[in-house]
This record gives sequence, structure tokens and C-alpha cells, in this order.
Amino acid sequence: MKALVVLQGNRVEVKDHPVPVVGDSDILVKTVAVAQNPTDWKFVDSGRANVGSISGCDWSGYVVKTGKDVTSPRVGQHVAGFVMGSTFADSGAYAEYVRTPAELSWVVPDGTLSHEEAATMGCAFWTAVQALFHPNRLDLVEPPAKVSHDEWVYIHGGSSSVGQFAIQLAALAGYKVVTTASPRNFELVTSLGASAVFDYKDPDVVDKVKAATGDSIRPAFDTISSAESQAISAAVIAPTGGKVMHVLAVHPEATSRTDVERSFTIIYSSLGRAYTYATGQHSPAVPEDRVHMAQFLKKVPQIVKDGKIKPLPVKLWEGGLAAIPDGFQFMKEGKVSAEKLVYRV
Repeated sequence: MKALVVLQGNRVEVKDHPVPVVGDSDILVKTVAVAQNPTDWKFVDSGRANVGSISGCDWSGYVVKTGKDVTSPRVGQHVAGFVMGSTFADSGAYAEYVRTPAELSWVVPDGTLSHEEAATMGCAFWTAVQALFHPNRLDLVEPPAKVSHDEWVYIHGGSSSVGQFAIQLAALAGYKVVTTASPRNFELVTSLGASAVFDYKDPDVVDKVKAATGDSIRPAFDTISSAESQAISAAVIAPTGGKVMHVLAVHPEATSRTDVERSFTIIYSSLGRAYTYATGQHSPAVPEDRVHMAQFLKKVPQIVKDGKIKPLPVKLWEGGLAAIPDGFQFMKEGKVSAEKLVYRV
């Protein structure tokens, strides 16, 4: 098959590559569309990417082969999912075929999402699910169940890919969402279910968030995780304390509050596979994270069928796999806002 492979010197290039071997509980998918995340180019630029591995995380396509223990999905069905790119030679989305454990895919109901739309519901969607609902993260009520009382959730960076899904998921579970965004994206985040939105650059943003929510926020999700966003996310928490989940490592100096528990979530743990970066850093498998994600993914087809989750706005980038390095550069230059770069394979 053709795949976007990591080469020496922090580069990627389309090469001939072996089709992954399908295990007993796996499926093999013929990819139709793949989506881009910041992590894709950051892995390559930072030197964390393993030479010989396949780049890319988010994919949508058709099942062409199943392992002997797989009962669902079936050959021919439209499925979508997430894998860890730039790490393994036998796994990565930017390829003509992708292998994945069957339970870590979800069937896209007929007549709902296109392959381009379904491909946007990978890394960002899974990250929002893990951060909001995992018992060891914010542990919010999981949809389709609803929280039994009025409760505010703060989401920093509501127009980011992760933020857009986090707003929808929290609102779906009955929470009242207050978020931040650039003024040009206020309408977007409100349409996704945010009850209140403020400009993150406003010097009075913390006071305004506290006023709008009666200073009652206990859970917060920071989808940006810069030093500034970490400071704001801790500051908006109620005087009684609470918990903030970040998507990048915690900046200890961002707040002096000891009543706010702060940690970060790494979505790769949901894949249940140990991995080692080219830099030598090793992460063991976390089976309970995979169990949680596999259980949530079972709900996704019905949520999508009911129209309860909107995919991210798609910016189709012409040129297929060979064009992805240009897309990396485009994103690196900060030109992507409130939409997802997607490629047809």
C-alpha cells in the first residue's frame, strides 16, 4: 500500500509500505478520508516520531477484512476511528489501509455523515470523551444520561477541535457550558450548545465567567493548555475548589491555588497499547482507559443517528496523501481556525 512514512531527519514522505497484518480481534479498513491534528506535525518536528512508522491518527473508510473473533463491524460497513500515528510501522491513519482493534472503531450509520465528516471525529472527539467522562478525569455524567441538577462546566478554547466536541458532549449530558473563544467564533460555539461565551483575550474574562455562573464552577476542561489558559482555567473555579483537566502537561506556576486539582489527559492511553517515542520516553498500556473508550464508542452510532453530535467543519485539502506535508506547514503557520483539514485517500 501507499503510506505517509516517517523518514530520518524529521521528514515524512509517501512510500510503498506493507499492509498491516490483521489479528483475531482486529479489522482492516480501506481508508477513504483522513483528518489532520496538531499532534501529527508536532510528532515529526519534535523528533518523537519513530523512523519507519506511519503518520496520522484520524480515519474513515470501509471494512475489508475482519479477524476471526470479530462479530462487529462487518465487511463493507462504513467505520471511523483513531490510531496513534508516527509511532508504529503497523499502525497509522495516513495510508491506503489502516488496522485497528474492532472495538476501537464505530459504525457510521447510513445516511448520516460523509467520510470527510466522520474522519473529524477522531483524536479531538476521543480526547473530549476521555477528559469529560473517564472516572479518573472529570468523571461527568455520560450521555445519553443527564446530570440531575443545574451545574456549570467551563471549557477553555471552545472553537478548538477538542472544544467543539467538549461543548456538545457536556451539553448533551445536561450541563450548562460556559466557554471562551475569539469573537468571530461566538456564534459557532453557541450553536454547539454553549450557554455563555466570552473572549479569552478580555482582561476581565475571569470576572465575567464567574458572574455569569454565580461563581459555581467546579469542573473545567482546558483544551489549549498554554500557561495563560491554565491560569484562567484555575482562576474561574469556585471558591470551594474543583478540578481542571488539561490536554498538555500541567504548568505548576500557572496558579497558586491548592484547592484546585489539576492534571492532564493523553488520548493515546485509550488505545490500550504500550508505546515508546523515538526520544526514548516509554508509556505502558493502560487497559482501563481502553475499556472506557470502547464502552463509550458503542453509544456513538446512536448519538450520531439522532443528530446529537455535529462533526467539525471540514476544509478539504486536495492532493491526497502526498499533499499532507503541505497541510502540516499550513497548520504550523497558524492558518487553521475552527475547522479540520481533511484529505481524500
